[in-house]
Amino acid sequence: MSAPNWHKSSYSDGNGGHCVEVAEGLSTLVRDTRHRELGSLVFPAREWTALLADIDAL
Repeated sequence: MSAPNWHKSSYSDGNGGHCVEVAEGLSTLVRDTRHRELGSLVFPAREWTALLADIDAL
């Protein structure tokens, strides 16, 4: 298994303060850039897509 390809989420603020990184694939991993050592949350890809759709609907 290869290492996750992390990138800054487009939902992070642009001020360098509150950033979230995601790695997408069969599962989507989410982590806080300030506390990477604490690990990540894992979501099935379709649940992540549904979450983003709900956020966009707000």
